[in-house]
Amino acid sequence: MDKINIREKLNLFNEYWSPRILGEVNESYVKIAKLKGEFLWHIHENEDEMFYVLKGLLIIKFRDKDVIINEGEFLIIPKGIEHMPVAEEEVHVMLIEAKTTLNTGDVRNERTVEKLEKI
Repeated sequence: MDKINIREKLNLFNEYWSPRILGEVNESYVKIAKLKGEFLWHIHENEDEMFYVLKGLLIIKFRDKDVIINEGEFLIIPKGIEHMPVAEEEVHVMLIEAKTTLNTGDVRNERTVEKLEKI
């Protein structure tokens, strides 16, 4: 059991949209990521997804509305809901997700991170 300093871990990488694993809780990963720009429309058919904003402002677009998540706020997106994260400026997030969750959900392309790095 070692405590983790999230700020220190965020300083270890600069890539956007490339989550890193901080730890595990039961069958879930605790991840951090830096986001900037638009991601892509996608769905997680079998997993819920949680975005907790550590720094900045994150917009989650849905087909019928946009949800703005400010620092210190989080949003849980239920499985099966199509969404697209957008970060107009750099945003730092913590994600708590099932180990099976792929960052691009049902889409596989150059932004898909199959094997996550643990930091």
